[in-house]
Amino acid sequence: MAGRVARTVSNGNKVVVVVSAMSGETDKLIGLANQVSKTPNEREMDMLLSSGERVTSALTAMAIEALGHKAMSFTGRQAGIITDTVHTKAKIERITGDRIRKALDDGYVVVLAGFQGITESEDVTTLGRGGSDLSAVAIASAVNADLCEIYTDVDGVYTTDPNIVPKRESSIRYHMRRCWSLRAWARRYCRHGLLSSP
Repeated sequence: MAGRVARTVSNGNKVVVVVSAMSGETDKLIGLANQVSKTPNEREMDMLLSSGERVTSALTAMAIEALGHKAMSFTGRQAGIITDTVHTKAKIERITGDRIRKALDDGYVVVLAGFQGITESEDVTTLGRGGSDLSAVAIASAVNADLCEIYTDVDGVYTTDPNIVPKRESSIRYHMRRCWSLRAWARRYCRHGLLSSP
């Protein structure tokens, strides 16, 4: 990934990279929580689970810098991703994005820990399954990006989460219809002012 980012920056583009936890890391953290408590507190789960993306964002920034480009990692809090107060499945209410825009203007590649934000009272929240993809789309809107590309370890769009349901259905017709409905939903979401930009 760092090589792709470096090539994109070398072509004169400003780049924000939104990363997920490394493969298996979230499940490992959930396992640790379940060793400590049969019913872990959701606020504490958000603190714990958000750490996976933080690790990836710092390592990714280091890898990009090793290729000769300035990079800076950010948490959801540092990026100004403000959510509601529903722990483990929060919804983004707005994004200030001031520090991200400043870093981009200063020539940095921004590497954002996806899947997370903070409440108005500054508690860490997570956005649930698919939260890093949601973070990418939301940040792209907040900074008025020309393009939002999503790279994933899943080989397509499925009717269920392939990490949970091993036998999944696949239908091109379903995929296209669903993708168009998601596109329409994203437009409504952005149009109603839930994502703020300057």
